[in-house]
Amino acid sequence: MSINADPAKNSQPRRKGPLELRRKQAAVEMSDQHLLDTKGAGQFVHTDPWRVLRIQSEFVEGFGALADIGKAVSVFGSARTKPGSTYYEMGVEVGRKLAEAGVAVITGGGPGSMEAANRGTVEGNGVSVGLGIELPFEQGLNQWVDLGINFRYFFARKTMFVKYAQGFIVLPGGLGTLDELFEAMVLVQTRKVTSFPIVLLGVDFWGPMIDWIRGTLVAEGMVSEKDLDLIQLVDDPAEAVDRVLHVAVTPSLNGEQRPE
Repeated sequence: MSINADPAKNSQPRRKGPLELRRKQAAVEMSDQHLLDTKGAGQFVHTDPWRVLRIQSEFVEGFGALADIGKAVSVFGSARTKPGSTYYEMGVEVGRKLAEAGVAVITGGGPGSMEAANRGTVEGNGVSVGLGIELPFEQGLNQWVDLGINFRYFFARKTMFVKYAQGFIVLPGGLGTLDELFEAMVLVQTRKVTSFPIVLLGVDFWGPMIDWIRGTLVAEGMVSEKDLDLIQLVDDPAEAVDRVLHVAVTPSLNGEQRPE
């Protein structure tokens, strides 16, 4: 058989953007050709390269919208908290007191405790921010959000919660709240963020979880006893606000983050 029978084996090396292609890899069409010749259904918007651009746009929009909000605290809690309940009223008071202290409030923008914190912020004449997320049971941003951004991707949204807040107040909640809480703890523990107080509001609710961490994770050597210093546990909304605004987190002598 002739050595020229398979053109791909003898294709000239070529470049495609930053790529250097040889042999079979070189037998591809040019980028401009593919761009200009593509016809038919818009399947390209479902490809990973296009998703990268959407992800980039979410970061750009988030950074642009939140860059000038000033000092802020992210408040988390269950979307299932009912108006008028103890936890809801705690959220309202937290939002109001943060606003009265001149601090913007960032929530997930949904109902329940998120709505409560946004509502209290508006009542306190503060900056009420909601970062929504696309979900199959989408409910939209609550009516108390003044500055709202909707995200497709959880990780882009989570970046905004941390980047533009000086601390977290965490009301009782479910899986989403636990996800946000433990991610914040890991970020502080690993020094990805510094000077970042995390305050849990609701001793009866959060106490058993703290006991489990101490009695199981610490006992099994999975975490350090000092890792529990990453969080503060209180029952009073006013105290939660005071701690998140005035408790600094500094490195301990062994390099771990500890609150002063």
